[in-house]
Amino acid sequence: MPAAKFAEQLNVQIGNELAAHNQYLACAVYYDALTMPQMSAFFYAQALEERGHAMMMVQYLLDTGADVVIPGVDAPVAQFEDVVAPVSLALDQEKRVTEQVYELTRIARSEHDYASEQFMGWFIKEQVEEVATMSDLLAVVTRNKDELEDIEEYVAREQGSSSDDPTAPRQAGA
Repeated sequence: MPAAKFAEQLNVQIGNELAAHNQYLACAVYYDALTMPQMSAFFYAQALEERGHAMMMVQYLLDTGADVVIPGVDAPVAQFEDVVAPVSLALDQEKRVTEQVYELTRIARSEHDYASEQFMGWFIKEQVEEVATMSDLLAVVTRNKDELEDIEEYVAREQGSSSDDPTAPRQAGA
């Protein structure tokens, strides 16, 4: 069983991941309404990925005999001033999640909860990728905010391929 403090904070993180899911869904809808199919598809996929992260955490708690608490989440930001704002918000969110992942890892380490520390290793690697992806996307969207087709072309070219990570933790319900 994971350390009590770790399990408590992992339940909080489940809520953070579900909030990220909702935020990315709001971003996807925004781009969909602008008829930007590549950006909307990117954010719909990101939303599913965040939900998947939450379900990985649920499965870990179930596997280790810890209680699972699915917390409520606040409504996402749904109104944006321009095409740059959702990506900027997403980058800030990924940086915040990175700090949350680091804190969970610190808790596991300080509690000598080696299984939980090892579980968090995958999320650390994932956050490096997420921050890099959003940083690059923000640079492109900022530079091309008046050229929506250029943004769409970039996303189609650079973000189009994703494959399942065989090292990813199992998702509950999958």
